[in-house]
Amino acid sequence: MDGFFGWMGLVSDPIDLSIVMPCLNEAETLADCIEKAHLGIERCGVRGEIVIADNGSEDNSAQIAGRGGARLVRVREKGYGNALRGGIQAATGRWIVLGDADGSYDFSEANRLVEKFREGFELVMGCRLPSGGGKILPGAMPWKNRWLGNPLLSLIGQLFFKCPVHDFHCGLRGLTKAAFAKMDLKTTGMEFASEMVIKSTFERLKIAEVPITLHPAGRSRPSHLKPWRDGWRHLRFMLIYSPRWLFLVPGLLLSAAGLVLAVALSLDDMRLGQVVLSVGTLTMACVAIVFGFQLIAFAFFAKVFAITQGLLPEDPKFARIFKLFTLEKGIVAGLLVLLGGAVLFLRAGWVWRVAGYGQLPYAENLRRLIPGATLMILGIQSIFSSFFMGVLRLKTVWRNPPGAPKASCDRNET
Repeated sequence: MDGFFGWMGLVSDPIDLSIVMPCLNEAETLADCIEKAHLGIERCGVRGEIVIADNGSEDNSAQIAGRGGARLVRVREKGYGNALRGGIQAATGRWIVLGDADGSYDFSEANRLVEKFREGFELVMGCRLPSGGGKILPGAMPWKNRWLGNPLLSLIGQLFFKCPVHDFHCGLRGLTKAAFAKMDLKTTGMEFASEMVIKSTFERLKIAEVPITLHPAGRSRPSHLKPWRDGWRHLRFMLIYSPRWLFLVPGLLLSAAGLVLAVALSLDDMRLGQVVLSVGTLTMACVAIVFGFQLIAFAFFAKVFAITQGLLPEDPKFARIFKLFTLEKGIVAGLLVLLGGAVLFLRAGWVWRVAGYGQLPYAENLRRLIPGATLMILGIQSIFSSFFMGVLRLKTVWRNPPGAPKASCDRNET
């Protein structure tokens, strides 16, 4: 009963391990989870506590927690992330193990995570997937989560953020209290689990993974998890947290492909076997260039905003690029591109004048007009995107653009 006496203050030794369980109407399984958590603390050979972060249960979960020797923490703000944050903040241990209270995780094996803490790791992820040595018992996970959702989201996490784990969204995980402070987690819902792993990677924390077994949940009521809805929330969050993959990469691909096609088709038709690419394809190629440019601009906007709001860490390479693109340079570049488009229009007008303002060959005329219109659109986009970037560059006492010295919150400081 070390966990119980530790939090009651009847002993002076500090708490080493806190096992935190978010709880919302888990009366059917909570007692068993607490019992296994006590066993896990005993196996670890440390002084520990069990914290139940109750997020508004209407059953007798609170009474069960008290009878089981756990400390109950009421978290009024609804949401999975809020419940976890409240439990972590209330925990007094230097090592924290997190897991759901539905019976799907065996807390008696907490020593596996604690061993990694002793080796110096700051985030320890459980892995349910066979690819990482884990095991999923029959009936423990719906097929769409097992074969589609979790593998796909984990692959995206590895690709986008270079995260060294196989199971990005495993509910059994551990972190140090110091690591939690470094992460500065912001989200309140299911995205909290993704943000924890992403921020750990950004902060270059030492991350380890241990294989675990996922058991069927012991409750009779439906799960709080909604696979399609919550899967989309995790995917959306990862995309928003990665402007490079959401905006920059698609923008560069669109712009490059469109530019190659546009240059070629501005000169003449292209024949690919029986297929002839003409001015219709030229139009779509120029549209791709415009879309691509806008996505690249969005990538810069999103990156600057995320860094200034503390959602993404400072990026020295991006800061150097950011300093090069000033408002004045953007305006000049935009005017030059706009001028290039105007020149093409003037040339088209001259050709029309020479022809006596009569009807011109359709394809040849469009080959002069479409590139000119595209350059003018890009010029206007460049100018106003530069003005918007100028707004994002503004430095105040509350926000810092990339590469700027940290602002002071003391308004009286000189």
